[in-house]
Amino acid sequence: MPKKKDSERMSGIDTAWLRMERPTNLMMIAGVMILAEPLTYSRLREIIETRFLKYERFVQRAVQKTAGTFWEADPYFDIGRHVLRTALPGRADKAELQNLASDLMSTPLDFSKPLWQFHLVENYLSGSALILRIHHCYADGIALIHVLLSLTDPAPGASSAPAGGKMEHAEEAGIFRRFFDPLDKAANITLELGRGLIEEGANIVRHPSHALDYARNGVRLAAEIARLALMNDDSTTRFKGELGVSKRVAWAEPLNLDKIKAVGKVWGCSVNDVLLSAVAGALRDYLVEKGDSIPASLEVRAIVPVNLRPSEKAARLGNFFGLVFLALPVGVANPLERLYEVRRRMNELKESYQPLLALGLLGIVGMGPNLLQQQLLDILSRKASAVMTNVPGPRQPLYLGGAHITEMMFWVPQSGRIGMGVSILSYDGRVQFGLVADRQLVADPEAVIGRFASELEKLLLFTLMSPWDERGDWQQIERSFRASVEPDR
Repeated sequence: MPKKKDSERMSGIDTAWLRMERPTNLMMIAGVMILAEPLTYSRLREIIETRFLKYERFVQRAVQKTAGTFWEADPYFDIGRHVLRTALPGRADKAELQNLASDLMSTPLDFSKPLWQFHLVENYLSGSALILRIHHCYADGIALIHVLLSLTDPAPGASSAPAGGKMEHAEEAGIFRRFFDPLDKAANITLELGRGLIEEGANIVRHPSHALDYARNGVRLAAEIARLALMNDDSTTRFKGELGVSKRVAWAEPLNLDKIKAVGKVWGCSVNDVLLSAVAGALRDYLVEKGDSIPASLEVRAIVPVNLRPSEKAARLGNFFGLVFLALPVGVANPLERLYEVRRRMNELKESYQPLLALGLLGIVGMGPNLLQQQLLDILSRKASAVMTNVPGPRQPLYLGGAHITEMMFWVPQSGRIGMGVSILSYDGRVQFGLVADRQLVADPEAVIGRFASELEKLLLFTLMSPWDERGDWQQIERSFRASVEPDR
């Protein structure tokens, strides 16, 4: 176990995530690993002691004081309070595991102790399952993926230093990683604009009437501040409303990544364009089944985390990511037209300074009064209905304590008044979709998550039925498609 520091100040950004905790939205990152073989409690505990607790942060608790927020060593640290064992009732199948995960995601962590727990489910089907919960103030999704992969091995009998697993490259590496490539150049540009401009952002979001004054000065980041401040609240759908304290979670069967890549290549779209189009289509189908009105202009806006950390600091704990607002074209009925619209919107976001602005705002409000942060959180959360994340996983199969990890899924917390989260994770040549929602808004998340595969099948069907030549001339296909739908507009 690492040597414990007595106390160190928490960063403003991590403090902001700590103070976002509300009874209706707990700030936990949660995950599930499905293991093909049984994993013993003693083996799991050994792995946590020797690998997880190498990170000193995980033996520290978050303490808020008048002088600020601090990481302090837990003088009564007991691993038995953090590594727990349980069993599923009834058939001990996927439905029961989803119920347990839902209950745990609705249960707050104990703030008098380090804010993390592992729950070993010892009787899931013919193997085991592991549910983990870690408070967002400890790290963001990219860092936690590295931490969790350090617990795994590339082979069932491996017992040497933990393997991290090769991460996905470029196209598969996450929705917005390429937005800031190279990262250092974008970060330096923002620093040149000055910290003062970011500080102005905190003021302008509270006072939208000032936005146009900043937009006129010609500075791109200032214009982004204005765009964010003047953004309308998100559309009124059943995905937005008053929140309760209970969450429901579901995940889909893994989908073949090569098939998704093939569809994207034919139509000249990225893997992420295809995945996001499927998300928009699944939300649309769910609303249609519920009998809701779906105008062609309907959008459901999602807040999407953007990784801003350099690759050499990927495993460093803490939060270093920005946020962008992506409007999903839920009102577009035609799957191919919807795919192209997603691609167009993604291309527009490539030049956005929203992620850097959001990172700066979080740092500022985390160091300021909690009242300011809550006001900002309420304003921003009205502008979206979901949080959507795409985190890269390893390409090869991994093992935990000798047990093969067949599936893994995670969910990041929602914040403020946002009641739905969509997660995408790639692992071992497959893509996994997960959804968590406030029970009062979406009591049946499995009815949404089950539609992702069918939406991808629709795009595959369009691909197979379309007249494209050996060169895969997607530009000509796009022109023909747009000509065919133009009279209907």
